Amino acid sequence: MSIRHSSVSTPQIGEVILVAGGAGGADSGDSGDNGDSGGSAGSADSTGRDAAGGGFGVAGADALVGVYFLGHWTKPDFAAFGPEVAEEDDALLAEAATQLRQYLAGERREFDVPMALAGTPFQQQVWAMLREVPYGETTTYGALAERLGSRSLARMVGQAVGHNPLSIMVGCHRVVGANGSLTGYAGGLERKEFLLTLEGSALAPSRLF
Repeated sequence: MSIRHSSVSTPQIGEVILVAGGAGGADSGDSGDNGDSGGSAGSADSTGRDAAGGGFGVAGADALVGVYFLGHWTKPDFAAFGPEVAEEDDALLAEAATQLRQYLAGERREFDVPMALAGTPFQQQVWAMLREVPYGETTTYGALAERLGSRSLARMVGQAVGHNPLSIMVGCHRVVGANGSLTGYAGGLERKEFLLTLEGSALAPSRLF
């Protein structure tokens, strides 16, 4: 199906924009990194489907491709979201909105709507590792970089985390600084703090994934 979006109002984190459409291939742009890390952790193909499978879609299939906030630092041009549709008129967007509301109400820990991530091979590796961080736990940029082969990749990891197109559903909010500090979040630090508090995360190194 063609790209389209729906806006979901939530009392906890404000308006959330859900974007759906046919899952595309890898993005060849330079947003966030410039290539292959050489690591093997969380390998993923260009459809956004990692080695573990899960709820991620294959190329051409209808899937959720974006979850953004108003004021999102790395949000694409709004025109890229396609026409706005009423939530109740689109089965995929309606189910995504329902699951989002359940999560924010503390009634859900995982999402199982079809999802697809389009990005470079390095971004795909980072995003696949984000999916492995359990609800209520955190990891660090350095720890992710180390899994990819070198802590020197931490800056590139941070850029890839910041360009995660599926906020909340792929838990980029679970990545914190080496000392447990919140550091950056494309949706704003107040939202990041809310999400971690909702999940009961203790922002201490002893709880790092």
